[in-house]
Amino acid sequence: MAEEVRPEKCVVAVDGPSGSGKSTVSRRLATRIDGVYLDTGAMYRAVTWAVLQAGVDLNDPDAIAKIALETELSIGTDPSAPHFAANGVNVDEPIRGAEVTQAVSAVAAVPSVRKQLVSLQQAIIAAHPRIIVEGRDIASVVAPDADLKVYLTASSAARAQRRSAEDAVDVAATEADLARRDKLDSSRATDPLRQASDAIEVDTTGIGIDEVVAYLLNLLNSKVSS
Repeated sequence: MAEEVRPEKCVVAVDGPSGSGKSTVSRRLATRIDGVYLDTGAMYRAVTWAVLQAGVDLNDPDAIAKIALETELSIGTDPSAPHFAANGVNVDEPIRGAEVTQAVSAVAAVPSVRKQLVSLQQAIIAAHPRIIVEGRDIASVVAPDADLKVYLTASSAARAQRRSAEDAVDVAATEADLARRDKLDSSRATDPLRQASDAIEVDTTGIGIDEVVAYLLNLLNSKVSS
């Protein structure tokens, strides 16, 4: 039955902390429903890269907002090969680096930056009939009317293990950095990381990606066929 999900229009919101499996699950789910994929976190990372390139003080929200407004983003939504460019520069690799990772929470906390990117995210959603959108505030802010809202989570140990394997970084250091980002993202004044009241929580600890995707497909089936 899961393979039959081909609604004319479908928006799936996938939220959760780093290392919970959002990106992999979202990309595979998008492929399974013949849809597109939007990584909103990468949008904030791309702006953060531009801010760092400009040498802006991360404690100066007005300067950050100015760079964000001036930065031209190119956003690829192919789930098999998503890509990002900022001001014509391919930033797929640098936005995953340690420097951007350390700074992105500060940039993402600036209200005007969030307002600008949320507006762009909503325009992208409106332009595609079937889309899987992942981030921190998709179900609560970006796409509150999504057909399916999911909050992916996992134990702190599992999240650190996954992320350190991706980045070839010490597990303990990764777990500490994830805890730092979780605190910053969940305590910011504007659009904090939180589970929407009507989102379905899925704990991915010890569960394979294919199993999670199959579960979400069944959930989606029940939503669009009811």
